[in-house]
Amino acid sequence: MRQLRSVVVTCLTCAVLLVCARGVLHAQAVPPPVPAAAQGPQIDPETATQAYLATMPPDRRARSDAYFEGGYWLQLWGFLISVAIFVALLHSGLSARLRDVAARLSRRTWLQPALYGVAFVLITWAASLPWDIYTGFIREHQYGLATQNFGGWFGDALKELAISGVLTAIVLAIFYAVLRRTGRTWWLWGSLVTIAFLVFVATIGPVYIAPMFNTYTRLGDSPIRTRILSLAHANGIEANDVFEVDASRQSTRVSANVSGMFNTMRITLNDNLLKRASPAAIEAVMGHEMGHYVLNHAYKMLLAFGVIIVVGLGLIARSFDRLAARYRARWRVESVSDPAGLPLIMVLFTIYMFLLTPVVNTIVRTNEYEADLFGLNAARQPDGFAEAALLLSDYRKMSPGPLEEIIFYDHPSGHTRIFTAMRWKAEQANCGAAVPPAASFPGMTAPCGQ
Repeated sequence: MRQLRSVVVTCLTCAVLLVCARGVLHAQAVPPPVPAAAQGPQIDPETATQAYLATMPPDRRARSDAYFEGGYWLQLWGFLISVAIFVALLHSGLSARLRDVAARLSRRTWLQPALYGVAFVLITWAASLPWDIYTGFIREHQYGLATQNFGGWFGDALKELAISGVLTAIVLAIFYAVLRRTGRTWWLWGSLVTIAFLVFVATIGPVYIAPMFNTYTRLGDSPIRTRILSLAHANGIEANDVFEVDASRQSTRVSANVSGMFNTMRITLNDNLLKRASPAAIEAVMGHEMGHYVLNHAYKMLLAFGVIIVVGLGLIARSFDRLAARYRARWRVESVSDPAGLPLIMVLFTIYMFLLTPVVNTIVRTNEYEADLFGLNAARQPDGFAEAALLLSDYRKMSPGPLEEIIFYDHPSGHTRIFTAMRWKAEQANCGAAVPPAASFPGMTAPCGQ
């Protein structure tokens, strides 16, 4: 379930907002000074980028580098732990016993995979709980990124367990019903079920699931709300509300996202940035987020991941029967339509997705880069954009090597983002276009050439 959830959830960087729904103003952050190398009519993008990076205290930069680089090993160990749990379910015969228990509990064939799925989620959750406690609670506190006590964190983990159990039961009942009826082409029809499930979760998530973990409030009338909606309307986005989420109850991370699909699309802003972002950074972030919507990234990502799922299940179909036949005496898996074979499907799909990590990261990173460019042209706040990139350095390494960025980054690095903003600023100055001052909410002016 963790692998499917990682496909659904798209966390698009950055953040904004200074007003809560009751109309009480938050303290407005003072914009940081623009480095001298980033000022003037003629700037060198790389020199300006290095000047911005030099504003980071060495200890802060070392901490963010250590946190992010440690994540490389977490990906490897998380992959190995997941595979080990799935293999243990098969080799111990526990998966087959769970199937047998489900068959005894209900004679309805369609219900048995759902019952198996609930037990599957409970067991895999319990088996991975020590690892999740370390990665999600202990390590986050070690780096000063978490705000919850253990009781609060564990309570959210239990909510997530309950939601995963319900959703897994639903999707497995449908998935195995399709498998029983489609024979050798099961992988194609199973892919369609999986993709439909992703669309379903992405659609209901912002409205029904996310509020189970946090409080979402509409922003009241304010200059900032007016500016955000004006920017949205100018770019063809028929939005009437902007939501603020109290993410500070769990974490110190700054973020925002455009989530949902169809009529559940929401622009949600993280409250952690309310006291830290200048008006220019807020506007830059909102331009980026609106870029995801205008450029139809949700649907493009769905298409890309749909292809990945179809290819992955097609490859699994070529090896599942051979492996099940070879270990039938031990695993007692009769066919791909046998729920006891779910751990084998998960092992193969987990390996497939792990090997595809650079591909998946590149797909997401490319969309993020496109949104960055859109945001620069829409909001025209390059220094605000650089400020937002620095705020994300709490948990992102700013200057990776080229290969490191390709393999491990699902967003452009801080260096790439600041360089992109400074290059945009230099080109605007070269063609004589006005770039707004960094601390204001000015009216939009036309980009170069328009």
